[in-house]
Amino acid sequence: MSKILAVLYPDPVDGYPPAYARDSIPAVTDYPDGQTLPSPTAVDFTPGELLGSVSGELGLRKFLDAGGHELVVTSDKDGPDSVFERELPSADVVISQPFWPGYLDAARIEKAQNLKLVITAGIGSDHVDLDAAMRRGITVAEVTYSNSISVAEHAIMLILDLVRNFVPSHEWVTAERGWNIADSVSRSYDLEGMDVGVLAAGRIGVALMKRLAPFGVHLHYHDRRRLPADVERELGLVFHESVESMAKNIDVLSIHAPLTNETHHLFDDELLGKMRRGSYIVNTARAEIMDRDAVVRALHTGQLAGYAGDVWYPQPPEADHPWRTMPHNAMTPHISGTSLSAQARYAAGTREILESFLDNAPIRDEYLIVEGGALAGTGAKSYSTDGSASPGSSGHSANAVTADRKCLSPAFD
Repeated sequence: MSKILAVLYPDPVDGYPPAYARDSIPAVTDYPDGQTLPSPTAVDFTPGELLGSVSGELGLRKFLDAGGHELVVTSDKDGPDSVFERELPSADVVISQPFWPGYLDAARIEKAQNLKLVITAGIGSDHVDLDAAMRRGITVAEVTYSNSISVAEHAIMLILDLVRNFVPSHEWVTAERGWNIADSVSRSYDLEGMDVGVLAAGRIGVALMKRLAPFGVHLHYHDRRRLPADVERELGLVFHESVESMAKNIDVLSIHAPLTNETHHLFDDELLGKMRRGSYIVNTARAEIMDRDAVVRALHTGQLAGYAGDVWYPQPPEADHPWRTMPHNAMTPHISGTSLSAQARYAAGTREILESFLDNAPIRDEYLIVEGGALAGTGAKSYSTDGSASPGSSGHSANAVTADRKCLSPAFD
């Protein structure tokens, strides 16, 4: 018998299950690059249900109970007296979501003497100290591609929100009960013709650029691995060898890089100051890629015209986090990759990984981040092996690199 400890976000405030807006979700049969969708032996949920909250249990309860395994599900994840902290020492498997991460730093991993497998239900395992996991021989896996398109769609929405000044305009007819067109449009522009940059051209970044191309924008990107020439021609892409080069030549930036020692606090006062005055930034990657207070300063001075995203540090953020109240923001909770459609895929992928683990069968290579004491699968493409595999679950590292901005990982998706 194995003990599986799942950290999921709280249920809706009005109770579970919610009243669903639709009766079904479209069936997606394949991913654009040919990777097959998750393929567990079965699922015990209806696609379109809320699976990512505590009562949803990722649809795993029936499956694990039938196998005689113990499933503990909690949203109480922070602090020494949390349920997560108390249950962790005896857990064989920990499941967490990027949207409500169960932070696994080196100290927690040391306490978890039974821990053999960490699963990210979704994409992005930087809440786990990967170096510590490698030292302990713990396998880390995530459900690659399950919510990449979901995040790309969310990024497009936020870009348009900022450029068209949607949030303040909406507030004129709701909070203000008014109809002041001049105030609404005084910061509203067309996206057409703008220079739009994408940081990290992995699955999410490429999906975003494909969806932006019809808007008539000029697309730029930076990645440590250049895309094939035919893709650049198809989308009319301008490749930049460095982040600085791209930052100086764009009006809108969408960030899709992973959080590593190289990207930690990458966008500080200096780099933000090199962007065009009145630029916009959308960040659906990780909050700690930004210097938190530098973003606030840039919005107050007008160096940035707007900042939007759904990633924060920590998650959830404190009530007085300055991004809640800074001007010209379009922030949301971390929801870009946990739409009901995405949940159906990553819940199925989580079960697929568990089935492999419990049957002592190989876990699908594209799901692997760490295995056998080393980076593996997608992890080998996403992280370096120079002792900076991840900055640790806190998002901070004494060895964080902000000067060398040329070596970025492309596979945060």
